[in-house]
Amino acid sequence: MTTETAQRWGATLDSVVVYAQGALCRRLARGIVPPDGRVRVAGLPRSLDPGSLRARVLGTVGVRVTEARVEVEAEALGTGTPDALRREVERLSDAYAAAQGRRDRQLSRIEEARALHPVPPERNPEDPHRRTPVDAWLELADFVDERLRGLHTRLVELEEALRDVGHELAVAADRLARASTDAPSAHVETTVCAVLTLDGAGDTEVELELEYRVPGAVWVPTYRLTHRQGDGSGRLVLRASVAQRTGEDWTGVRIALATADLRRRTDLPKLRSIRIGRRQPAPAPSGWREPPAGLADLFAGYEAVGPRPAATAARGAVGAGSAPPAATGGPAAGPVPPLPPPPLPPPPAQQGYGGAPTGFPMPGGVTGFSPDPYGGAMPAFAPQAPAAPAAPAAAAPAARLRSGGGPFAGAPAPMAPAAPGRAAPPSPPPPVTGPPRPSGAELDYAALVLCGPDEQAGRRGRLFPGPASDPVAAEYRRRAETVASLPLPGQAVRPRESAGSFDHRFDAAARADVPSDGTWHTVTVAEIPVGLRTEYLCVPSAEQTVYATLVLSNATDQALLAGPVEVVVDDDFLLTAALPTLAPGGVRRVGLGPAEGIRVTRRTNLRESTSGLRNNITVLDHRVHVELANRLARPVTVEVRERVPVSSEPDVRIDERADWTAPEEGTGPEHLAPGTRVWRLDLPAGATAALEGGYEIRIPTGKALVGGNRRS
Repeated sequence: MTTETAQRWGATLDSVVVYAQGALCRRLARGIVPPDGRVRVAGLPRSLDPGSLRARVLGTVGVRVTEARVEVEAEALGTGTPDALRREVERLSDAYAAAQGRRDRQLSRIEEARALHPVPPERNPEDPHRRTPVDAWLELADFVDERLRGLHTRLVELEEALRDVGHELAVAADRLARASTDAPSAHVETTVCAVLTLDGAGDTEVELELEYRVPGAVWVPTYRLTHRQGDGSGRLVLRASVAQRTGEDWTGVRIALATADLRRRTDLPKLRSIRIGRRQPAPAPSGWREPPAGLADLFAGYEAVGPRPAATAARGAVGAGSAPPAATGGPAAGPVPPLPPPPLPPPPAQQGYGGAPTGFPMPGGVTGFSPDPYGGAMPAFAPQAPAAPAAPAAAAPAARLRSGGGPFAGAPAPMAPAAPGRAAPPSPPPPVTGPPRPSGAELDYAALVLCGPDEQAGRRGRLFPGPASDPVAAEYRRRAETVASLPLPGQAVRPRESAGSFDHRFDAAARADVPSDGTWHTVTVAEIPVGLRTEYLCVPSAEQTVYATLVLSNATDQALLAGPVEVVVDDDFLLTAALPTLAPGGVRRVGLGPAEGIRVTRRTNLRESTSGLRNNITVLDHRVHVELANRLARPVTVEVRERVPVSSEPDVRIDERADWTAPEEGTGPEHLAPGTRVWRLDLPAGATAALEGGYEIRIPTGKALVGGNRRS
C-alpha cells in the first residue's frame, strides 16, 4: 500500500487515560471511505507502541476494520518552517563563543602587558659599572600601569557582556528543553500514520476510533480542602499533577487518571497436570499451516527470463536451492566463493519448527537438533550411526514441505553443490516429525516479510520476521520515559505506592490542556464530599502541646490516594499537609499544627512502698495530673493520650486507677501502641478541666525495673 493508493484522513485526539506510567490515547477520525477501502489516518505521535494500535468503526453497522498497521513517513521541511527557539539557541551559542573568544584574547593581552619589565644589556668584563637609568625604569612602570588599567577596564566590560550572553543562552536553552515535543525536528518532519483497510463501507461516511499506547506520561494526586469552623462537612477538590513527553500536545482532551500499571501481565494462570515418567516439553500453540502446493513452481518464470547480474548469480550459487548460472543459459560467474561456516545450533529455548530438545534421540542415531528460526543453513551434526540413504533430488521439495517447513521458514534447504576438489558437506539428518513450533517472532504476523525470488530456495515466497524495530522510534520512546524521573512535588506520593492492592480510575469533569514539555501541570479532576470534624490531640507525657487535627471520613465509593492537601479554613489558607490514603469508608487524621489557644500541663507523683505478708512485694504508685485550659472563643473536643506499662511477666501486676479508656482495636484512625489510654472531653470556651489518673505496679522483691524503679 502506498500513499497514492490510500486516502488520507485527519484525526483529533479526544481522550487520554493516564496510568501510573504511560497513557492510552483515543483519536477520532471521520470521512468517506474510498471504493478500495484503504485509509491513512495521520497525526499519530512518534513514540507510540506499534503493537498497541487498535481501530474500530463507531455507529455504522456492517462496516469493520480488517487491517491496521503503523507506517512512518518523513519529508524535508521548507525554509520557512518556524523554528524560532532552536534558531535562537544557535544564535546565542555563536554569540557566547564569540564573547568568550574576545575575553580570552583580552586576557592574553593582559598577560603580555604584565610581562613587560626592563632588561639591562649584557656588560663586558672590561667595561666599568654604569649607573641605572631610574627615570627610564619609572617611565616603563608608568606605561605598564596605564596599559594594564585600560586592559582591565576593557576586561570588565567583556566579562559583563559574556555573563549577559551566557544568561540569555541558559534561558533560551531552558525554554527549548521545556518546549513541547509536538514539533518537527530542524530539517525533517516525521509523520506516523495508521494504515487501515475497511470492509463493507461502500462509499459511506464513517467515524473511526483509534486507540494506542504511548510512554512518557505520569501523574500524582493533589488536593485542596475547604471547610468552615463548626461545620461537619467540607469540600475536597481532587487535582492531579500531570507531566507528559509523549510527542503530542493534549489540547482540549478528556483526561482520566488510573492507578493501574499499563504494562503488567493480564494472562490468567493455568494449572497443568502432573505426569510421572520421562519429562516432555509442554506443547505450545503452533500457529502453523501447511504451505500451498507448487510453491517451488511459482518462480519458474523468473528463472526462465535469462541471465541476471553477476552479484545476483553469485548469491544464487552460494544460496541453497539456486540453480548454477550454466543451467539458466547465462555466462559463468567465476569460481564459486567458499561456503560460510555452518552456524551453531540455537539453545533449547530458541527451538523452532518442531525440533526435538537437544540430546533427544531420534531415528537414524542422530542427536536432536533445532532448525534455524530464520530459515538459515542447517548446522552440521556428527551421526552416531550410519545414516539412511538420501532421497532423490526430485523428492527434496516435497520432503521439505512434509517435514514441518511452514510459511514462516520451513525445513532447512539443501546445500549447494560443492566446487571441484572440495569435500562435500555432510548430509543433513533425516527430517524431524511432529508439529512445528514457531517462536514468538514468527507468530508476530504484522512483522513478517515475504521473501523475494532472489532469496534462497528454502526462503523464497515465504514469510520471515522483518528487520529489527526502528531505532529512531526507540530513541523517541527512551526520551519520553525520562518523565518518570522527574522530582515529585512536595509531599506527593506515586499512585502505585499509595494505591496498595486496589486500582481505581478518576475521570476529570472538564476537558484540559497538557503540553508535551515534560513539566508538571495541574488538572482539576472532581470535587469529593467528605465528612469533617475538628479535634484536638495532645500527648502531654511526650510534649505539653495541643495539636489541631482534622478527622476526615470518606463515605463515597472512590478511594483517596495519599498526597499533599492545601487546607483552607474560613477562606484563609492555613497550610499544606500530607493526606494519607483513605479507602472508601475509612477515617484518617490530618494534622494542622499546634493550637496556641489551648494549654496543657502535666504533673506526676511516684510513691514507693512495700506490701505483703513479709513485705516481699514492691508497690510503685504513679499519680498523673493533667490540666487543660481553653482560651478559644468556641467549644473544642480534646483527646488526651497517656501510656500505661505493659508487662509480659506473670508475677508482675499492674492496677489502673483512672477513668481513661483503652482505644478499641482497629477503630482508631491510626495505629496506637500497646498500653495507650485515652481521655476524651468537651471543653467549653474559656473553661478549664483537670484529669486525674494513675496506676500501681506490683513487683516481687527479687525483681526490679530495668533502669530503676523510679519513673516520671
